[in-house]
Amino acid sequence: MRIALVHDHFAQEGGGEKVFKALTEMYPQAPIYTLLYNPEYVNRHFPQRQIYGSVIQKLPFGVSKYQWYMPLMPTAIESLNLEDYEVVISSASSFAKGVIVRPDATHFCYCHTPTRYLWHYSHQYLAELRLPRFLKQIVGWQVSHIRQWDKMATERVDHFIANSQTTQERIKKYYGRGSAVIYPPVDINKFNISQNIGNYFLAGGRFIPHKRLDLAIQAFNKLNIPLKIFGDGPDWKRLQKMARANIQFLGKITEEEKANLMSRCFAFIHPQEEDFGITAVEVLASGRPVIAYGRGGALETIRENVSGIFFHQQTWEELADAVLRFLHHHYNFNPQIIKQSAARFGAERFKMEVRQLIDNTIKKI
Repeated sequence: MRIALVHDHFAQEGGGEKVFKALTEMYPQAPIYTLLYNPEYVNRHFPQRQIYGSVIQKLPFGVSKYQWYMPLMPTAIESLNLEDYEVVISSASSFAKGVIVRPDATHFCYCHTPTRYLWHYSHQYLAELRLPRFLKQIVGWQVSHIRQWDKMATERVDHFIANSQTTQERIKKYYGRGSAVIYPPVDINKFNISQNIGNYFLAGGRFIPHKRLDLAIQAFNKLNIPLKIFGDGPDWKRLQKMARANIQFLGKITEEEKANLMSRCFAFIHPQEEDFGITAVEVLASGRPVIAYGRGGALETIRENVSGIFFHQQTWEELADAVLRFLHHHYNFNPQIIKQSAARFGAERFKMEVRQLIDNTIKKI
């Protein structure tokens, strides 16, 4: 049985790339297809693997400015030749689910989210674009056109796998498709409980608007409490300009540095709505609580007053109030119980559940 793996692109690192890495470990002989890839990234994470990019890979600034080519991505993903494969597994938060497979092949799509800027994040995405009004109108037309393609592309998927109940509900709402829920893999063994807690709160991830790190900065500006933020991204300069001296930007850090920071923080600040939220689970695996916006995947991973607390309006005032509640109400968080709560998201569990679903489905065909 010949298997191919497909991922949207390898231009940045995030939770989706961690999931795909686990899939490559499950199927070490499977070639990899994608819209585009950063050679340094794939050489580091997928050495000696066959990787095929689309035509966008060869276009000027195709990797560094890949957003320019969004209108071409539906055609580019359809041009990938997968006719030699009986099983195709796509890892998609945007275009990968639109690959064309041969009639007798079975296509499984692990869906991280219905394409965010086409559906539940569409209006906010357009509002946040820093473009003249007439260019925004053009982009808005493109989004509308690609939304139609995105809905049509879901008909090419035989079986959807959702990364959370939140994503499962969105797949049903926007695509009209059912799905099985298999939570993403978290390498919980890389994270350990520390006996030496520092004097800081922690936040981090990709610096993009929907991560809402601006709320954390505004709240901690007012509270004047130490906050460390790791990560990088296009929102870097704007966020740095907002921050006062009590907020420290750490930039891009190693996995070892991240594990150490997580294990020693008072709590992790999670101000965004995520489809799942791997970073928050990594914090739980470190035995530390999470202060989270009470929507989306956080409701599936965090137990209130056991592994964290929630705030329910996405404003800096509500976040600041949650931090004060955390500091003054003396919640009895037990690091061992918090860490145990992360055990159900382990990487080996993910591999077992995905393999069972695929094998059992193929047997029935």
